[in-house]
Amino acid sequence: MSKVNSMEIKVYDTTLRDGTQAEGVSFSVMDKIEIARELDRLGVSYIEGGWPGSNPKDIKFFKEISRISLRKAKIAAFGSTRRMGVRADRDPNLHALMEADTDVVTLFGKSWVFHVQKALRTNKEENLRMIEDSLEFFKKRGKEVIFDAEHFFDGYKANPHYALETLKVACQAGADCLVLCDTNGGSMPYEIEEIIHKVQKNIKYPLGIHTHNDAGVAVANSITAARAGVHHIQGTINGYGERCGNADLCVIIPTLELKLGLRCISRVGLRSLTETSRLVNELANLSPNGHQPYVGRSAFTHKGGVHASAITRDEKTYEHINPKLVGNERRVLISELAGRSNVLYQLKGEKGMGRKEKIILSKKVIGKIKALENKGYEFEGAEGSFELLVRKTDGRYKKLFNVEGFRVTVERGRYGNRLISEATVKVRVKGKSYHTVAEGNGPVNALDNALRKALEQEYPQLRQMHLADYKVRILDAKAGTRAKTRVLIESTDKESRWGTVGVSPNIIEASCEALLDSIEYKLFKDS
Repeated sequence: MSKVNSMEIKVYDTTLRDGTQAEGVSFSVMDKIEIARELDRLGVSYIEGGWPGSNPKDIKFFKEISRISLRKAKIAAFGSTRRMGVRADRDPNLHALMEADTDVVTLFGKSWVFHVQKALRTNKEENLRMIEDSLEFFKKRGKEVIFDAEHFFDGYKANPHYALETLKVACQAGADCLVLCDTNGGSMPYEIEEIIHKVQKNIKYPLGIHTHNDAGVAVANSITAARAGVHHIQGTINGYGERCGNADLCVIIPTLELKLGLRCISRVGLRSLTETSRLVNELANLSPNGHQPYVGRSAFTHKGGVHASAITRDEKTYEHINPKLVGNERRVLISELAGRSNVLYQLKGEKGMGRKEKIILSKKVIGKIKALENKGYEFEGAEGSFELLVRKTDGRYKKLFNVEGFRVTVERGRYGNRLISEATVKVRVKGKSYHTVAEGNGPVNALDNALRKALEQEYPQLRQMHLADYKVRILDAKAGTRAKTRVLIESTDKESRWGTVGVSPNIIEASCEALLDSIEYKLFKDS
């Protein structure tokens, strides 16, 4: 273990290239620039920017990023070895990589005979020449060259001699690092370890690892490689990637740092990991995985009363690390499984209230929660509504505005075949009466816009808040269209994210209740 602990791991991020091959993921050039800045702040060693020979967007990215001064990360351009039968100095893809003007070039070449014959449709000797010529082309021009041995583990299982030969040729051509790729993502951790040790016996050279998650073990394979002495690990933020994704750096990095004692980024960078994960989710326009290890919203969330009771005494009873180490936070949910400990945990920050008072208040709150949940409410993901409930129970609630009435209409025909949603609200706030009208892309959006139109005049901070998620649940499906509906809304501003809940047989009324709670919680939170 001492040998492992003395190593420093170089983290190579390929979110901007391999990550964009995930279904539903696409970044604009400005998105890629923002992510690159964030990755540099996080502290990764390499950022793979894209394949400049494949599309104009990547070419533009390399031009833009060259004007930006990064603190640590090196930008890498990615591409393949030269074409079959074409001289390296005449290959257009290699010239596109040179024109990207990066310090680092990452080239992938075939190391599996099956792929050489089926995908490249060439012979083993020509494939070796393609690897050698391409790497020499860039080394003669002063580039740091990383060689990705594509399908290496499958290739080694089929023909270990040839797979090793591709690595030896890359060494002779001057590659700075040899990356062993589990491109199909089907290798097991014990196979990864065994093959890496065999490579190390034959080749004394810096090694890297690149794994995919098709068998669900990409992270385990990467960690196994690090324990085996591999010093360069590739992956993507949130595990984005083709098919089942790549190895998730949001799991690999804290595991290396906090479990194995391997240095890969600074502790300051580690504390920004959750923020990085959420930024990439936001720019990819994908909902975050709440159950993602380390950085997921539920990663340090406690629901059962026994758990909540234990962590009030010592967090280590049900947490493997302090969530603050990765920039996350502890949450205790309120639900039908909650005990007094859950509510007391939520009240621990209340000032001017002794423990006896908190116990009395918690009993009242639990009673109200159980009565409301019997009607269909759920506070598990609605901490905003729960906070307002506590304030109403202990007498601290002060209504900041009053909705005196609202009307929502949905109409088709007035403007051709287009569906129009319009909301009218009458609101009294700070002694003034506001009567506003707004349209939206649906009745809830129209209602939200009309409320904001009135309230933002007195509470401009509401402009920072926006709807992050909207969920509808039919509670008694057998009642058909008369069924009671539960609406859960997630809202966010520059600082935090919170949920609110509304229940009614009328979906618009349930939505309005959740919207009003969300707005009130924002105003209480800020004050």
